[in-house]
Amino acid sequence: MPTLTYVYSAHSAFAYLGAAEMQRIATSHGATIQHVPILLSPVVEAQGSLPFAARTQPHVDYFFGRDIEHWAEYRSVPIIRQRPTYHDADYSLASRMIIAAGASGPATDTLSHAILQAHWRDDADLSDETTLRTIATETGLDAETLMAQANTPETHTQLTQNTQWAKDTNVFGSPTYIVDGDAFYGQDHLPLVDRALAQPIAPGTWQNPPVG
Repeated sequence: MPTLTYVYSAHSAFAYLGAAEMQRIATSHGATIQHVPILLSPVVEAQGSLPFAARTQPHVDYFFGRDIEHWAEYRSVPIIRQRPTYHDADYSLASRMIIAAGASGPATDTLSHAILQAHWRDDADLSDETTLRTIATETGLDAETLMAQANTPETHTQLTQNTQWAKDTNVFGSPTYIVDGDAFYGQDHLPLVDRALAQPIAPGTWQNPPVG
């Protein structure tokens, strides 16, 4: 059974916009989705990208505004029409809940999508424990058990390790999909993920001169 490694942050707009299509693609190929929730800012900044606050207004308005609207309409994904109210809140607990649900399987697939959807469709605060318990319950999970596991030292460590692994693997942002070691950054690359699951893309031979 093929594996689709899914590297993303629990509050990522573009992970949400691609989530249903990713699931459809994985199901069509009988692929297992391996969830790797990360803390996004350390990963993005490790690659030299500017933090959100340091970007220009036109850049923010396009990539974190108009382009979200483009893809929401194209994929028929319901979404709010402004930056979520609590987007800058700590989403690490939501990330740990996904980890606690398991690295793969239908329960994790469902919970992950529900958390992303709650944030981007319903303007949910992913730092609010009551909100997260409700999401877990509505997806059919035992919220108490899940929350207890999410708060263990082991789960905290796993989130830290996921983030460091993403930095070490040169992940650029969320979402990144990996098939047989070949990385595809951005939900707009899902057609290539579909192709890679059907037939591996030829190994890369491209070489660039050193940067700097």
